[in-house]
Parts: sequence; structure tokens; C-alpha cells
Amino acid sequence: MAFATLTVSLLLFASAQVARSGLIKRVACADGVHTVTNAACCALFPILDDIQTNLFDGGECGEEARSGGMPRPRVTNTADTQVHESLRLTFHDAIGFSFTRGGGGADGSIITFDEIETAFHANGGIDDIVDAQKPFVAKHNISAGDFIQFAGAVGVSNCPGAPRLNFFLGRPDAKAASPDLLVPEPFDTVTSILARFADAGITPAEVVALIASHSIAASDHVDETIPGTPFDSTPGIFDTQVFIEVQLRGTLFPGTGGNQGEVQSPLRGEIRLQSDHDLARDSRTACEWQSFANNQAKMQSAFKAAMLKLSLLGQNQANMVDCSDVIPNPPSLKTSAHLPAGENMNSIEQACATAAFPSITAEPGPATAVPPVPPS
Repeated sequence: MAFATLTVSLLLFASAQVARSGLIKRVACADGVHTVTNAACCALFPILDDIQTNLFDGGECGEEARSGGMPRPRVTNTADTQVHESLRLTFHDAIGFSFTRGGGGADGSIITFDEIETAFHANGGIDDIVDAQKPFVAKHNISAGDFIQFAGAVGVSNCPGAPRLNFFLGRPDAKAASPDLLVPEPFDTVTSILARFADAGITPAEVVALIASHSIAASDHVDETIPGTPFDSTPGIFDTQVFIEVQLRGTLFPGTGGNQGEVQSPLRGEIRLQSDHDLARDSRTACEWQSFANNQAKMQSAFKAAMLKLSLLGQNQANMVDCSDVIPNPPSLKTSAHLPAGENMNSIEQACATAAFPSITAEPGPATAVPPVPPS
């Protein structure tokens, strides 16, 4: 075992023992700059600095779309996509867990056994972010499982409006690849999706909460003619727009149309997944979906809790150290829930049977067009 790995392991053990004894103290790191609750967390600050500079381009979240008129030109930096894809990777690694079929969950197997798992159909295109993250894992002598979840939490922290996600340190190296067919696909039925998540211990309400990740996400492979197509009009900020815009009546395809897993969207330049469309309209999930539409605080809280649960799938939290205080505080949100310019409440497809969709005002100006996020 490498000396650095042994040192971290000893620190993890000591910190866990202190935490269990209830005698937690804040300690100063050797860099003379940071203080943390557990000394083991000090090792994360050099990793934080490295990925913010070299993976996320100095702490960027993504390209924020204009709300109306013509889209801004595409820019050349890649931080937008790296944040989106790093968050996607947290899910694709962690959901490789099943009470009935096995899988190590959030253990980094998607990197450790990348030749196997990146070939799964549901993981199409994920090899790019796997290849981008592997050098950081090797450089910092951190387990792949820890790095994936750490990078995801740090990336989200760059997005205005996001919650400060939790991060627990101490995932051991993956011992085997995840089984195939554990990652839900956008063309799966709601029944199939909810059953797959239930087999990992995730409730329908938590499924909807995890969809908040689509607020800062884009699609490269549902329609490969238009890579980097966002799921809502504000992919550079973590807001409730995805829960509003998926409820709008679809009128067009942003690209070629007829792609598996895609249905019509309401805005030029915006793509809509079949699974998102169906979850927003299914009686088992529609009211929970609607509840986020103009409730930023609820979305933040629910997403944070669901992400913590996801990040610990297959892991023993009692053997890990809470290093959440290393994750930066995200910028505050400066916008409010709105209908895209050119839309009105008549465009909402009511689905919740017990409450009306909240009344939301449209932004002024010409009909919204959404620019793509920059390519990786």
C-alpha cells in the first residue's frame, strides 16, 4: 500500500473514532489556510483546487441561456460540459447497485472497470468524462468512487442556486464491474423506472428530486446531430425551470426528431426526454413534480437529500468521514421561476389531480430560443 494511501486510511480510522465518541473538534490543516471538522478532509483541498482550475475552468458551471430573442454565440471553454458530465457520472456510477442483482453502487467501478461499463448502452458517451477524470484519480491517489462523488459535488457548487451537497470520504476501491441494465434509459416506462430505483432503495419522490440535475444538464446522444442540447432554458443555473418547461405542451423537435427516448419540446434549442415528460404526467409522480415548479427551497432540499442517499449506495456510512465542509458554498440564485418568453399558462399541461399548477408569469420579449452548451 502506498504511503499516502496508508496515511489517509489511518486518518479516516482516527477521525471515525473521534466522530463516534462525540468529541469532534475543528482542526487546522497543514496548509495554514483551511480548517475542517476531520483532519482526513485536509487532503481534499489540493484536489479541490486542481479540479476547479483544470476540470471546471476556474469554477464555472455552464453557459446561461438568454431568456428571449437570439441565442448567444457558443463559447470555446469546456467547463460547462465537464460540470454537466461530472454530475451525470455520479449517477451512472452510483445507480449500479441492486438489492437483487448486485453491484457496488457508488464505488467508482465505472472508472476502474471502464472498458466494461462504458460499453453499456445506457452509458453511451460517458467515456469522455471517465477519460477526463482518470488522470485526477491517479494523480491524487484517491479512490475512484470518492473522486467521482467529490467532483460531482464540487461541480454543482459552481452553479448559482444549487444546494451545498454533502460529501463523505472513504469509499474503498471497486472489486467488480456493475451488472448491465441497472441504469434507467430515457425510453423506459415510468413503471420500469420506478421499479429500478426501488430496487436500489430510492422512492418515487426521490426520483423526481434527482431530476433536478437536469436543470444543469444537456444531452449529447439522444439526438447526436445536436450535441449539447439543454433540458431547460437556463442550463447554467440550478433553478426550477426544468419542472416548469417539461410541463409545457411540446410543439417541436430541436433536431431531427424521431429519436428513441425523445418527445417534442416547447422551445427552439431545448430537448425533452420521454422519461421526464412521462414522470411529469404520471399520477404517481406528477404532484411531486409540480411541487417544485415555483419552490426553489424545496427543490434544493430534496435534491441535496436524494443526492446524499445516491452517493452512499453500496457504502457503509459508519466507516466514512463527513467532509461536506470542504465543498464550496454555491452562488445565490438571482432569478425567479418564470414561463419562457412567448409562453403562457394555457401551454401548461395540467397533470396533478389534487392541485392546480401554480400561476407563473412569462418573461417579456420574443419567444425564447435556447443555445447549446459548449462541447467537451
